[in-house]
Amino acid sequence: MIDDTDLQIITILQEHGRIPAAEVARRVGMAPSAVFERIRKLEERGVITSYSANLNPNLIGLSLLAFVFVNIDERVNSDESGRKLAAIPGVMEVHHVAGEDSYLVKVRAKDPEGLGRLLREHIGAISTVRNTRTTIVLETLKHTSSMPLVNGGSADGAGTKNSAVRGAVDAGAGAGV
Repeated sequence: MIDDTDLQIITILQEHGRIPAAEVARRVGMAPSAVFERIRKLEERGVITSYSANLNPNLIGLSLLAFVFVNIDERVNSDESGRKLAAIPGVMEVHHVAGEDSYLVKVRAKDPEGLGRLLREHIGAISTVRNTRTTIVLETLKHTSSMPLVNGGSADGAGTKNSAVRGAVDAGAGAGV
């Protein structure tokens, strides 16, 4: 079960992944050992899946961001093409989608030539790919990997705990825990 304290803890960890448990404890008003145990349980239950560093793509030579819509010619219940797409270097995300296309793929490349090579030599090399449509991002106005745990749309502007998020986390954690 996810309670308000767990929501506070994971909100803090999403914003500051390297924050010591003692500082999290100070912010939520608990003993460090209790917070450490809660974090351990959140990790054990799969609520917290990993910790990572966010990199500036411009400073590591991957300034071009694009979304590739991929139309696949394969059985409906097969995910082989999706797994092949996910294994391609430069592919950041692969989403199986409803609609005209089969997958939406987020990719990063150094420049348009690098994107062209990725499309021809990797995505196009998958035998089940029927066609692709690519949209190049000109400017990113918002980027986050944080989950929306607080509903900021309340009338008083203060935000309220998102019971839908709590319910979804609780439902996912219910199996075998």
